[in-house]
Amino acid sequence: MDDETDDVMPLINRIYYMAREGMSMALYAFLSDLGKQLVDSIINQKVLDEDGQKSTPLIIAARYGHNRVVKMFIEKFKMDIEEEGTVKFDGYVIEGASALWCAAGAGHLNIVKLLVKAGADVNHPTHTNSTPLRAACFDGRLDIVNYLIDHNADIHIANKYNNTCLMIAAHKGHLDVVTFLLEHGADPNVKALCGATALHFAAEWGHVSVVTELLKFGAKATKNENGMTPLIAAAERTRAHIVECFIEEMDVSREDKIEAFELLGASFANDKDNYCLSKSETLQRLESIKNDANAIHMESLAIRERILGTHNPEVPQPIIYRGAVLADNARFDRCIDLWLHALHLRQQNNTSVVKDLLRFAQVFSQIIHVGVDLQFPQVMNVLESSVIELSRNQLKISNPDAEDIDQYLDETESNITSALYILTILVKLMALNKKSYDEEDIKKAHYLVYKLCALKMTLRDGQTLLHLAINAKTPVDDFHTNDVCKFPCCATAKLLIQCGADVNAMDNERNTPLHVIVAYEKPISDFLTLHGIIVELVNAGAHVDTVNSEGKTPYDAATTGVAEIVLRTQTKLSLKCMAAKAVKTYGLSYTGYVPRSLESFIELHGPGLNQG
Repeated sequence: MDDETDDVMPLINRIYYMAREGMSMALYAFLSDLGKQLVDSIINQKVLDEDGQKSTPLIIAARYGHNRVVKMFIEKFKMDIEEEGTVKFDGYVIEGASALWCAAGAGHLNIVKLLVKAGADVNHPTHTNSTPLRAACFDGRLDIVNYLIDHNADIHIANKYNNTCLMIAAHKGHLDVVTFLLEHGADPNVKALCGATALHFAAEWGHVSVVTELLKFGAKATKNENGMTPLIAAAERTRAHIVECFIEEMDVSREDKIEAFELLGASFANDKDNYCLSKSETLQRLESIKNDANAIHMESLAIRERILGTHNPEVPQPIIYRGAVLADNARFDRCIDLWLHALHLRQQNNTSVVKDLLRFAQVFSQIIHVGVDLQFPQVMNVLESSVIELSRNQLKISNPDAEDIDQYLDETESNITSALYILTILVKLMALNKKSYDEEDIKKAHYLVYKLCALKMTLRDGQTLLHLAINAKTPVDDFHTNDVCKFPCCATAKLLIQCGADVNAMDNERNTPLHVIVAYEKPISDFLTLHGIIVELVNAGAHVDTVNSEGKTPYDAATTGVAEIVLRTQTKLSLKCMAAKAVKTYGLSYTGYVPRSLESFIELHGPGLNQG
């Protein structure tokens, strides 16, 4: 923002907030006193408010339904009615919203009329290609839908996911809007990018009247990208009345009927909201089935997987839910079996398992904490999945879609942390029960940890797994995980070092693992951890004279006398290190004068770029 705008920013803010609060008379008086030239130059400026919305006074007035303010703006001032802003609706951030989109989405018919009569583009889309008509359909405002279509709104414009106005109305169950759109030519058989039609959306959400109306206008029961017809989608979502509707209204084969009813029953058996054995009608009925409850649940999960297929993304969630129920009842063995199956299904379909990995760290920690036996192969299985997932994260980050990069980075950081928890659990398990594994198991574990280290994954701040393993500030999940995982952890650090972790790796502030551990503030109560980690690092070749971005060596960065003493006793400065230090200290040119293998070594010993 330039200096001139800075000078008038208080005026811009005042105009915006008066518009947001609907203070039409005070706003008009204020603007009249400013003079036409100044008003014209600032009236369309955007303001970022405390709610995270960034818009013009016109947009925010339209958003909150201030009819008089909008009317005054249009009639008295030079407003840009097509200007776009960022607003929030029901917790969703809408980018690229025009004043008309906001008025339509918020249900303000009078403001919609004012804007359309002033020449607003009735098809002006947001950044996701959502039109004002779609916004009105979402909220079921038939009056606004009718008005917009009367003024040439295009009912066929779909959003970025090819999700049409008819689809969103069907999804929300707005029968009157659905009927109106169909009567005005909306195609009920258009498919979204996921392959779903309006009939799928209505069926999944249990809107019988909408399903019936769509069928009346020729909707066909096609399959979506997961191979699910609307009938199967309804059965999977436990929409019994929709299933019955389809069977009554459509020509459904005997085989498809059987499959639908099988899936419906199986889905009920594992739906947390729609099934509970305690709701049996009589005590006799409860008594007769209680001993078979687990069998019922397991059989129903198998039925769902058989009918929907292993590639269907709807299959894993009920498996995870059933595993959670078993864990709550201390049936950890069955819980882990189910969760491992769900984990493998998701990875097989290249679906993110960021929550799954953390879930395993939590249950493994709970098992160890309560003293139940944890099986070595189970932990290894999850560790292997962590390596697979982080490999995929690395690939996504190297080829990101611009809008997804933040999500990829968030998932990667979470997976790195979960992998660290799994590693820590692994070393705890090895220490607790040496009979649970053999030499071959150790080789497999080391190989997996080697593959993990070879990925060289870091957090946004540049911390590696080794940095995190020895950092007292490493965050630890507080749902059971913190009962077992505490940092710094010497055993975890030792395992990482043994398997190839770079002991001289630097974070974004050029801190090596040595810089991190010498800042540990419990040198007395946890002396063995401090001493053990420093010894492991130095013995593995960590440089004690490496300089961080503040020009400090690990010795300089030590926050306690104890750390300084431990580090000093381990110091064995080589002639090579002293020479490199001298080169950096005196700013000598070295790029191109020494072998390339030495350039990175010299760089460790002082901040700044290589000099040539």
